[in-house]
Amino acid sequence: MTYDFLKGHGTENDFVLLPDHDGTVHGALAPARVRALCDRRAGIGGDGVLRVVRTAAYDVAREHVDPAEATWFMDYRNADGSASEMCGNGVRVFARHLIDAGLVDPARPIPVGTRDGIKTVTVEGDLLTVDMGAPRVLGGTVVAVDGRTWPALHVDMGNPHAVARVDSLDPDGPVGTLHQEPAYDREVYPAGVNVEFVVGCGDHHVAMRVHERGSGETRSCGTGACAVAVAAAIHDHHATVGATPTTDARYRVDVPGGTLGVTWTTAGRVLLSGPAVVVAAGTTDL
Repeated sequence: MTYDFLKGHGTENDFVLLPDHDGTVHGALAPARVRALCDRRAGIGGDGVLRVVRTAAYDVAREHVDPAEATWFMDYRNADGSASEMCGNGVRVFARHLIDAGLVDPARPIPVGTRDGIKTVTVEGDLLTVDMGAPRVLGGTVVAVDGRTWPALHVDMGNPHAVARVDSLDPDGPVGTLHQEPAYDREVYPAGVNVEFVVGCGDHHVAMRVHERGSGETRSCGTGACAVAVAAAIHDHHATVGATPTTDARYRVDVPGGTLGVTWTTAGRVLLSGPAVVVAAGTTDL
């Protein structure tokens, strides 16, 4: 079986896209096939796979989203083949493909169905902004690397995050290379967790590294940047646990692959802004 693919990225968080509009190549999402597609030496290479499918054509999509409210569904898989609820950089790349293919009008809000419900994307020049919904701040936890432990904040952005503030992100420092998954409380995160390490860079400005469940360290993580901004707003006393900010909390979040903008609004919504590009297209039988 051969099928078309695209390759795209958002701040170097990169994905293989499978334009499967009518839901005919579902077998390509078998875990072994996803791992082969994401293999950076023997495959196309990516942090995950985004299948582009009409909501009405995919039974799983209709469990999460009404086709009348979102025509398109992002069937997202981590690099290890596991399904994930949401991907903030991925949904922008997904929307970029819909725009490039003439499937949506970029002058209008673009609803995208996900396992975490509908995410609405708007376009302003080269930047795409997605309403990621309301965060859930679920209290304190801990993470550890090589026996060094840090307190962390448990933030749910439709998928789970543990955000730890550290002194340095240097790979030669305590956080290390992140080649191995950080240790975490498996009772708190039975399905795994994305772990973000954060340093302050200035007023409303932070930098982060992330180890994503199912993918390892990545160059960027959109939902992770949102979780980091929420944690930073609480750290900086712009909000408290269980409450929304008194004024819009806007943060610059630097990631190894670039820069993202995150706003936690007084209405309780988190808005993620950043670039998204499709860089290649082809046909594969992987």
